[in-house]
Formats: sequence, C-alpha cells, structure tokens
Amino acid sequence: MPHFAQVVATDASEQQIESADRSGDIEYRVARAEDSGLPDNSIDLITVAQALHWFDIDAFLAEADRVLKPGGVLAFWCYQNCTVDDDVDPVVLDIFAEVEDYWPPERQIVEEEYPTIALPFEDVDIGEFCIVADWRAEQLLDYMRTWSAAQRFMAANGQDPVARHADALGAAWGDRTRQVRWPIVLRVGVK
Repeated sequence: MPHFAQVVATDASEQQIESADRSGDIEYRVARAEDSGLPDNSIDLITVAQALHWFDIDAFLAEADRVLKPGGVLAFWCYQNCTVDDDVDPVVLDIFAEVEDYWPPERQIVEEEYPTIALPFEDVDIGEFCIVADWRAEQLLDYMRTWSAAQRFMAANGQDPVARHADALGAAWGDRTRQVRWPIVLRVGVK
C-alpha cells in the first residue's frame, strides 16, 4: 500500500474475506468489528464503508478507542440513494418505494445519515463527497437488483421488483450513457 506500512482488513464473514480482492499487501482476518483482535493503540486509521449499521455501534466505538493511536482517525461512511436527473429520478424513487418495506431495520441509521452516533473523539467536518459513475440504464437496473431490499422482495414474492420498472426506466433514460451520483454521508473523528 502506498500510504501505509501495514493494512489489516477484517470482516465477520469468512465468505467476504475469501472473496476479497487480493491485490496489494493486505492482511485479511475474519473478525467482528467489535472485537478486532488488534493490539491496543496500534492503528492509525479505521475505515468502515457502508457497514456501520450492521455493528453493535457502542461496542465498536469502544473497540476503535482501544485500538486507535492518539491522533488516529476513525472514518465511516455510507452512500445515499442515487440520483441521475429529473427524468430518471422518479423511476428510481418508484423502485425504491416498492422495496422500501424490505430493507432490514438496521439500515434506518443510513437513511437518517448517522446523526445520532456520538463519537468518543473530536468530530471533524471534511466537506461533501459523492460517488459518480457513467452508466447505461441496464447497469443501473443491475445495481438496484443488488439492494438487500430487492433481494428480500424477490425471496418473499418470487418476482423481480426492478424488472417491473425496466421499461419505464429505459424510456426515461434513452439510449445513452448518463451520470449516476450517490451522495456520501461521511463522519470522521480524531482520537
């Protein structure tokens, strides 16, 4: 890794660790975020991407406090629902509304943008960010099928909720590439 002498990646799921991209010099471990097995005061940076809602947050923050060095940084983020433009966004919102009841309850803090999480460190405002991709309509449809709510809808109802909106999305999208944007909710704390 060009910026760190050592990188340790953890996940509670052995399957996730086994399927991780093995590029770079990264040590992979199966470990819960709340019990990392890392030594006290040994870490400069902890990052959590689109996963904090699965943690016991209080236990995780205590573990972060234990393993972070003084001056160490905790950064956690999630992305919000994507936007494209005034023609496409209503169809995306229709798909989201159709599967809304199938999101796991833990995901509510993502929708609320993490406001109730009290960091045990100095909270640092570092501005706004977003993910940007240039996609065709089919790529957005495929992405929406990966939503846990869409997967749960399919399991419960035996039908693809995204497919039912494919024609409407295609008509709104047209036959071209469009820019898709996901606003990032980012919280950063310094120990």
